[in-house]
Amino acid sequence: MSIDYTPLLPTGPDDAQYRRLDTDPVGVVSAAGREFLAISPATLERLAFEAYRDVSHLLRTNHLRQVAKILDDPESSANDRYVATELLRNANIAAAGVLPMCQDTGTAIVHAWRGQHVLTDGRDAEHLSRGIARAYTTLNLRYSQLAPLSMFDERNTGSNLPAQIEILADGDDTYRFLFMAKGCGSANKSFLFQQTPALLNPAALRDFIVARAAEIGTSACPPYHLAVVIGGTSAEFALKTAKLASAHYLDSLPTSGSLSGNGFRDLDFERQILTATQQLGIGAQFGGKYFCHDVRVVRLPRHGGSLPIALAVSCAADRHVLGKVTRDGVFLEHLETDPARFLPDAVPESDLDVVRIDLDQSLDHTRAQLSGHPVGTRVSLSGTMVVARDLAHAKIRERLDAGEPLPEYLRRHPVYYAGPAKRPQGYPSGSFGPTTAGRMDSYVEQFQAAGGSLVMLAKGNRSDAVRRSCQAHGGFYLGSVGGPAARVAHDCITSIETLEYGELGMEAVLKIRVEDFPAFIVIDDKGNDFYHRDNRTLLTIGTAPQ
Repeated sequence: MSIDYTPLLPTGPDDAQYRRLDTDPVGVVSAAGREFLAISPATLERLAFEAYRDVSHLLRTNHLRQVAKILDDPESSANDRYVATELLRNANIAAAGVLPMCQDTGTAIVHAWRGQHVLTDGRDAEHLSRGIARAYTTLNLRYSQLAPLSMFDERNTGSNLPAQIEILADGDDTYRFLFMAKGCGSANKSFLFQQTPALLNPAALRDFIVARAAEIGTSACPPYHLAVVIGGTSAEFALKTAKLASAHYLDSLPTSGSLSGNGFRDLDFERQILTATQQLGIGAQFGGKYFCHDVRVVRLPRHGGSLPIALAVSCAADRHVLGKVTRDGVFLEHLETDPARFLPDAVPESDLDVVRIDLDQSLDHTRAQLSGHPVGTRVSLSGTMVVARDLAHAKIRERLDAGEPLPEYLRRHPVYYAGPAKRPQGYPSGSFGPTTAGRMDSYVEQFQAAGGSLVMLAKGNRSDAVRRSCQAHGGFYLGSVGGPAARVAHDCITSIETLEYGELGMEAVLKIRVEDFPAFIVIDDKGNDFYHRDNRTLLTIGTAPQ
C-alpha cells in the first residue's frame, strides 16, 4: 500500500542568520559504506553553554524591531510607548552581558532534531545539561528549579537543572536545535481547552480565542507573541505545537491543508485575531493597542470526536535561539548585539508625566500620597521596600495561623513581590523585576486585616477579592512594568539586605532601597481597579463557553 506521507509540521527552509562558534573542527567518520558527522560531548556542552549565555542577554533583531515600531505608531497609547521604551532600555543594559534581561532566567528547554548520519555517544541530554548547568552556575542567572524530595518537601537544585530536553530523529547529516529559556510568567499562560466541533465556525471560534487571550491578562509581560493551535492528534501535541509557534519556529509552515493531514498556518485568521486583540484596550500592560506584537494560528488534524485548542505566549523576554552542527562547524543564531540602535532619540512625553512618592516617611504617609491620585497614574517610588514572594508568604501565613503577629516589616513598608537573579560583583543588585501578583492573592485579605501588605507592588492584574480587601482596609496595589528587570537593577535599586528566610535563596525576605522605581496605581483604597474601569472589564472580555 502506498501512502502520501507528509509530516504533521512540514516546515520550510531555515532562513535564520547564524554566527559560527570557535570550536574544534567537526569530525567525519566512515562506516557501513556511509559517512557520519561525529560530534563530541564537548561540542554539545559548549553549544548549550553559549546558547544560554546568549539567550539570557540578547534578543532577536525582529523582536526588537517590533518593540521599536510601537514608538512610531500614532495609534499607540502613551502607556504603550512608555512600556516599549522601558523594554528597549532594558535590552540595551542586558546586552552588556552582565545583568540578564529578566530576573526569572527560566527553565531550560531544548528541542533537537538529529539527522540519520549524525554520530554521538548517545548521552546527548547529559552533555547538553552540563553546558546548561555551567551557564547557570557561572553567569549571573537564577536557580529556579525545585526538586521534590517528597510529595510536599522541595529543595532548590542549585544548578537550574533538570532541563527539559527532547531529541527527535530527523534529517540527514545536520543536528538542529531550538534552545528556549522559559520563565514561569509566560509558561503559566499556556492553556489547553478541550472543545467540540460545534466551535468550528468563524464567528464562534474567533470570539472564543479572543476571550481566552484576554484572560491571559498582563502578568506574563506583554506585548506578546501569541500562538493558537486548533486541533491536534493529542492534547500534548497541541500544546507543544503552540509553544513552538510562539517561538516563531513554525513560521515556514504551509498556508493551506491537504488530505495528508499536514498542519498549516491560517494567515487570514491570524490577522483577524491580532486586530481583535488590539481592540481589547489592554495594550502593553497598562492600556492601549499593543497587547500582542503578532499572532500565529496553526490548524492541525484531529480525531473526529475531539477539538483541542491550545494557547501559548512568548513574552517581552522572547528568549529563543536556534543552533546547528553541520560539516561546516558549530553555529548559533545571530541575536542582536546593538539594541541601542532601536532606542528613541528623545524621551517620550509620557516619561515626564509622573507623580513622585516618598516611601520613607511612613506607610500611612505613602498611602495618603497615593490616595490623592486616580488609578492609572504613573508613580516614581523612592525609599525602602521589603521583598517577599510565594514561599515567604506561605511561611508568614503559618505564623499567623499559629497565633503569632504579622512581621513588623510588612506593617512598616510596601511589599514588592519579586525574586532576584544573582548579584554581579560590584553591583548592588542582580536583575530584579516583579513577579506575578496573582499568586499572592489568597494571602492579601488575611495580611491586610493584620495591618500589613497595605501597599503591594508586582506585575499583572489581581482578583476581585484583592480589590475588595484594599477597599476595606485602605490598601493599594501598584503595577510595575513586567520585563525590564535589568534596567530596574541597574538604575533603581541601590541596596539589598536579607531580613528573614535567607535559606530560601531568591525567595528570601529582603529589604531594598530604591530610587525612581516606576509603577502605576492599579487598585486604590476606594476599590477602583485600573483593569475594571469605565464600566468595562479589560481582562475578562467575552462570554464564549469554556
